[in-house]
Amino acid sequence: MMAACSARERGRQPRCARVPQGRVPGAWAGGSQAGQRGLPGQHRILESSLGRAGHSPTARWAECGWVPAAGGMAALIGEQIHQEVQDYYGKELQKSEDLKTNACITSARPFSKLVRSALEHIHEEVVARYYGCGLVIPECLRSCRILDLGSGSGRDCYLLSQLVGEQGHVTGIDMTEGQVELAKKHIAYHMDKFGYRKPNVEFFHGYMEKLRDAGLADESYDIVISNCVINLAPDKKVVLQEAFRVLKPGGEMYFSDVYASQRLSETIRKDRVLWGECLAGALYWRDLYSIAEEVGFSPPCLVTASPITIGNKELEGIVGDCRFVSATYRLFKLPGGSRTGPAQATYNGGIVGHERELVFDANFTFKEGEAVDVDAEMAAILRSSRFADKFLIRAGGANAAAPQGCCGKGVKEKICDPFQLLEQLRAPGPASRPGGSCGPSGCC
Repeated sequence: MMAACSARERGRQPRCARVPQGRVPGAWAGGSQAGQRGLPGQHRILESSLGRAGHSPTARWAECGWVPAAGGMAALIGEQIHQEVQDYYGKELQKSEDLKTNACITSARPFSKLVRSALEHIHEEVVARYYGCGLVIPECLRSCRILDLGSGSGRDCYLLSQLVGEQGHVTGIDMTEGQVELAKKHIAYHMDKFGYRKPNVEFFHGYMEKLRDAGLADESYDIVISNCVINLAPDKKVVLQEAFRVLKPGGEMYFSDVYASQRLSETIRKDRVLWGECLAGALYWRDLYSIAEEVGFSPPCLVTASPITIGNKELEGIVGDCRFVSATYRLFKLPGGSRTGPAQATYNGGIVGHERELVFDANFTFKEGEAVDVDAEMAAILRSSRFADKFLIRAGGANAAAPQGCCGKGVKEKICDPFQLLEQLRAPGPASRPGGSCGPSGCC
């Protein structure tokens, strides 16, 4: 389940699912054609091939022998979509250049020298069969146990294998059996390349909604990552519940996905081309906060945001005033009683690749040796997670950020709306920095 990009862009951008032209499973289509990319840091849905001259999309599907099943969207978003995607990524695609569009493209935070070096050690077939772009790589990974939801050919897992070290462990799970078998085929090669005496990676064929079926135990991982995959899940709450279940106390879910500025209309959610472009399954960004709270996660920390633009007038008419964004968030599974109030946090340095400065999210940047006022939520995260021994935490903090973007006397607004972050990043001067004045776009 990944996105297309040019070969030279591989390793910089996140992924998104695609299906081929003429093989449209219900609410899916891959009709967009690759073309010129938008400005750096933008997603762009390119001029869509909605059908050859004289051929409607429905006629094109009929030509290929596919007829939409009765029962509408509810009958299509489960096993039928799963099977179609498995067939596509497991049988039809042989290399990333076979993908039909480059619509799901976004900029990412710069990679460290360590990450760039690790990418060079991955087998060429694994890279070639990686149908997407970009990486979701959090910090402070040494000796961690990591689960990758939608691991594909295993490229990210093999990269993480190097970053966690021989004492760490990486698990990949993917619904496409062919991809899982490809990833498994190269385990011995990579372990030899990395100089490991025994494998620290494993791959499972399964679904991110059903991790228990793959034998993944409760509280067995430090980190769960995912890259532009959750938007394809019919029930996103179930995905987060499963991630929460397998995370250890203090563990983190670090993931990138597509979000909408409002709840999607039925027209959008049933549009086949918009499914193919990873938009019809996008979650309203505020609902992420509600779901995270219901599941038990801390309020999401917004890390990055990149705009998605639509360059097709027919699709623009369907979307209307709804906007889309690609955003990376981090959620933490905090132990009960860990939130004890605001604090001052001083970064001790030492995280590989971030020795002098740790950009934690859009609201908090920690420079080595400098005290930073943090709210109760961030204080709890730093105390309870793998970052605990990297910080000196003192109770107090006069200017801690308001929880969940709420405004109050003596505090600054906490940015959690990805669309607000985009506006600030576009603005010139000091206003372009996260943490602006209070306003209606906060996430209270």
